[in-house]
Amino acid sequence: MLDTPDQTPAARSFQFTGRIRSFYHAIRGILRMIRCQHNAWIHAAATLVVLGAGFLFRVSSTDWCWIVLAISIVWTAEALNTAFEFLADAVSPDFHPLVRDAKDVAAGAVLITAIAAVVIGAIIFWPYIEKLFL
Repeated sequence: MLDTPDQTPAARSFQFTGRIRSFYHAIRGILRMIRCQHNAWIHAAATLVVLGAGFLFRVSSTDWCWIVLAISIVWTAEALNTAFEFLADAVSPDFHPLVRDAKDVAAGAVLITAIAAVVIGAIIFWPYIEKLFL
């Protein structure tokens, strides 16, 4: 297919090296989030604890699906919150009450997903924990 001037650069051609670069940038972003966001450290610790508990209790494949979904939703919310904070700080380096409010709402979204993940974890792990004491 020949390139035409009205095509966007992304539509011109598929390049395998471009996809590899995309993964590089995505991984770089994840590492940046982990390095600079203290809440990401808490998410990382919780992720390791939950994965360890899942292996320890030998949870079912259905339970693993819920665990992976909960973990990925929390990490996605944290990543979007981090990106939003970076953008907000770039656009408005000085204090602005609307930027503060927007950041608070984004942080609240992370809190909502974290609470939901804890509820999912409690529902999944409670029967396994209960068996230890019966």
